[in-house]
Amino acid sequence: MAAVSQRRGLPTSVSDQLSLFPSMHFPDETREGFAAEFGRFVDQTDGVAQTEELFDLLSAFALNFDCPWIGYRSRSNGRAIMLNYPDEWQQRYFEMGYDRIDPIIKTGRKRASAFRWSEVYNDARTTEDERRVFDEAATFGLRSGISVPLHGSDASFAIMSFAQPGGCEFQNKTITYLQLAALHFHLKVARFADSTGIEEAPDLSFREKECILWTARGKSSWETGIILGISLNTVNFHIKNVLRKLGTSSRTVAAIKAINLGIIEL
Repeated sequence: MAAVSQRRGLPTSVSDQLSLFPSMHFPDETREGFAAEFGRFVDQTDGVAQTEELFDLLSAFALNFDCPWIGYRSRSNGRAIMLNYPDEWQQRYFEMGYDRIDPIIKTGRKRASAFRWSEVYNDARTTEDERRVFDEAATFGLRSGISVPLHGSDASFAIMSFAQPGGCEFQNKTITYLQLAALHFHLKVARFADSTGIEEAPDLSFREKECILWTARGKSSWETGIILGISLNTVNFHIKNVLRKLGTSSRTVAAIKAINLGIIEL
């Protein structure tokens, strides 16, 4: 997963943003069950000092709500991408440039609390191109979801999404606890960034930069080899080195990170 760059001016506790969340009332048994799971998640994150481990804990917490996929994006001072979406969908999303028209990001910038993807899809202001992002995501298994906007006091912006393979709507109680978990994760990540500083770009060789550049442009290893006049195995060797240096197992995340760090330009 991508390392997190420095972020400033964020709230310092969960209670700072609780007023953003709608007040929910559930049966005592249900409320206690969800509260116990959330409390366990918070306890597990105490003492965690790595974003990857924190992300894994959030992923495990989300499984309690039948969400096998989560994605976190910070798009302001110090960008970060952490997600476990299917690799094929990540590749498709990046190749098609959906980050430029993603209605989730557009909506998140204008909202203070979590929203269902179906709300955005059915909104009359959502264009057909924007709906196509949802339609294609569904073909890769992400059939329903919610997103949680995370706004900082310095106008910084991040967003956390939770996705399910089923088509059922998220219950209000589920949304409430996923919001709380997303905010807790976000604040912990911000504190990590404050203590470690801005991430430095790793030193990639000229050939490694070429290979990840063509990956970012949507080319396969075979196509990249033809373009650069090198073998398929050589391309894969360089890509493997790039993944190691950028700390990710995903080519798509590596390509996005290389762009964000200024290593390559499309």
